[in-house]
Amino acid sequence: MFEKMPDTNINIAHTIDVLDPPSIQTTIQDFPGRLGYWNIGVPPSGPMDSLAFRLANRLVDNMEGQAAMEITFGGPTLRINCDSVIAVTGAPIQVSLDGKPLAQWQSHKVKAGALLKFGDIMKYGCRAYLAIQGGFQVPDYLGSKSTFMLGQFGGHEGRTLRPGDVLHIVAAKSHMPRSLAKELIPEYTNNWEIGVLYGPHGAPDFFTDGDVSNFFASDWKVSHNSDRTGVRLIGPKPKWARTDGGEAGLHPSNIHDVAYSIGAVDFTGDLPVILGPDGPSLGGFVCLATLAHAELWKMGQLRPGDNVRFHQISVAEAQALEISQDAIIQDFRLLKMPPAAAVKGMASPILHTIPESAQQTRVLYRQGGDKNMLVEYGPLVLDFNLRFRIHALMVWLQQAIDTGRLKGIVDMTPGIRSLHIHFDSKLLPRDTLLESLISAEKELPAIEEMEVPTRIVHLPLSWNDPSVQLAMKKYMQSVRKDAPWNPDNIEFIRRINGLDSIEDVKRIVFEASYLIMGLGDVYLGAPLGAPLDPRHRLVTTKYNPARTWTPENAVGIGGAYMCVYGMESPGGYQLVGRTVQMWNSHNQTKDFKDGKPWLLRFFDQVRFYPVTEDELIQMRKDFVSGNFSLRVEESSFSLKQYNNFLKENATAIDAFKTKQKAAYVAERERWNAGGQANYTTSESAQDDASTPPSQVDLPAGTQAVSTQVTGVVWKLLVKEGQHVAAGSPAVVVESMKMEFTVDVPVSGTVRQLFCREGGRVSAGQILLVIQKD
Repeated sequence: MFEKMPDTNINIAHTIDVLDPPSIQTTIQDFPGRLGYWNIGVPPSGPMDSLAFRLANRLVDNMEGQAAMEITFGGPTLRINCDSVIAVTGAPIQVSLDGKPLAQWQSHKVKAGALLKFGDIMKYGCRAYLAIQGGFQVPDYLGSKSTFMLGQFGGHEGRTLRPGDVLHIVAAKSHMPRSLAKELIPEYTNNWEIGVLYGPHGAPDFFTDGDVSNFFASDWKVSHNSDRTGVRLIGPKPKWARTDGGEAGLHPSNIHDVAYSIGAVDFTGDLPVILGPDGPSLGGFVCLATLAHAELWKMGQLRPGDNVRFHQISVAEAQALEISQDAIIQDFRLLKMPPAAAVKGMASPILHTIPESAQQTRVLYRQGGDKNMLVEYGPLVLDFNLRFRIHALMVWLQQAIDTGRLKGIVDMTPGIRSLHIHFDSKLLPRDTLLESLISAEKELPAIEEMEVPTRIVHLPLSWNDPSVQLAMKKYMQSVRKDAPWNPDNIEFIRRINGLDSIEDVKRIVFEASYLIMGLGDVYLGAPLGAPLDPRHRLVTTKYNPARTWTPENAVGIGGAYMCVYGMESPGGYQLVGRTVQMWNSHNQTKDFKDGKPWLLRFFDQVRFYPVTEDELIQMRKDFVSGNFSLRVEESSFSLKQYNNFLKENATAIDAFKTKQKAAYVAERERWNAGGQANYTTSESAQDDASTPPSQVDLPAGTQAVSTQVTGVVWKLLVKEGQHVAAGSPAVVVESMKMEFTVDVPVSGTVRQLFCREGGRVSAGQILLVIQKD
């Protein structure tokens, strides 16, 4: 991509060079991201702050879907090698063009060779955006240019930008300068008000009325354990309307896995997380509220230490906000809207109920924000019959879409006993969708005789693999030390199920045949399965709070379910080992075929067989290249035959469950006796009495070394009395699911340490003092 300058022989490259380290995290994204793959665990990605992103593109005359740059906390130095037009939006950030300060929220013409230098984002917000006319030219992956870093695809080589990267752009066109009026620029703050819609879950079935009122009345603090997958919040613990989640897990937040909405406030135990655009599609926790679509941008600007307060809004108010926001983006004007109907009192998150009858399973229709609906079948139990009912509804809806009767459904994602429907409310109003779903129940076929194709897929499993042991260690160090599942998840599984030995746990895991009921738990085609034989269902609780890191393809058990983590991610299942990849981004092989990068299908059966750690390492290497293949048996699954199996073995199944329940009760009593039943985060408290404030009186000849991020000390690389060279690493701080290395600025001797491994630190806090040479 070159052009020749007039009257010269000089070729101009249509490129941008990345010169300096892009500080924290700089990626290429597009809007609205990667849609249509939620049912297999592929998140949309795209900009965290879509409002600033879309405005940046608009300022340089780009189409809305063109790729731009997202800059987190601080940005790179870029050399622009051809004439172009740029705009910088988002949080206030230090930025200069050829050494002169560059104004945000307006377009700028730049000449070939211009140097664009980003510094740090200042007091408010945490993300800025750079749009360039014509957009960044990166390949599409599954229909989008957005970077999904955890999946290592999209954007520029599926990762953050690095020094030496060359980004391709297009030649500039004629352009009339544009700027955004001051009154249209979003307000950035450390104290956020965010509009949400109540639900999909609420009181009185999961939360108490007091929990719901307290949620809206409280100020929530943003945790350092936040990133593009989700923003973790610190605040009051719910009292809960029930004592546990039954088969779904021991904690009252646990439910049979459901698909989530982007922006859902998901209680992963007692602490909520706002699910981000890189978040998981499927999980087993209740969600009390969902951000309105027009309020999602605020999530992208929440930084550790910020305060958040939620206020309930109606669907009508959410739609009015979206219309007003679209007017700002499209026309650079404020649209005066008539007042929308507000919420009166604490409305139910349940939109409609079809009661149970002799011919009809109970159906609940739950609100999931202004763009999503959750259809929920039957009682809160694991029942394959309910999953077949969901399958029948999906078939009905797909036929309605194919024939043009329903327009505006973006994707459908099944859970254990529910179907999540993401819809475009501009094409398909919520009430119209609800009416169609209610009508569908009269047309669905009987499920008793249903039979579906199935494959028996044999997967290798490295039992208690070192990678899962590392995940447990990191959890104990940086999240929760006293959890009853620490330090050994497998021993916890043995104890809570009343088994005699760890070998019994191992035997059951390897004997079980897991029916795959969902994909994408967690991420990228990761299977969610339940043992066909109830005597193989090892019931456990999920982590509270969730892990911040899980190794790729770890195998876990949560509630009565098995999952394989599709990639590195947060997680809450008790870990037992590791297997081969569930996803193959770039290679088609015997197991990854038909253009699909995911391995498994709905209603497959997974069976594990044991391998050593070293054998698995080699298998993983060979599997993605096609040099190792799985044993797969084609078959069919008859619901009628399965129900007959349950009847024939009912006595033995009941005996197993009785023993299991007794162990479960004993474990709960052990928690109560040991003070482990009620977990309270210490994150907001001062963690170490030796930690100084951000400013101290320093002796002459010394230099303080501070952290620029709030987080947890993951590694302390120096000790008092040690001589260090300028530029050498001293401390690794874990924040926003990333590791930040703090280097010493001068050579000298470590005089005093003010931090420890596992201790929490705040932005600006002094970590150590150097006596300069």
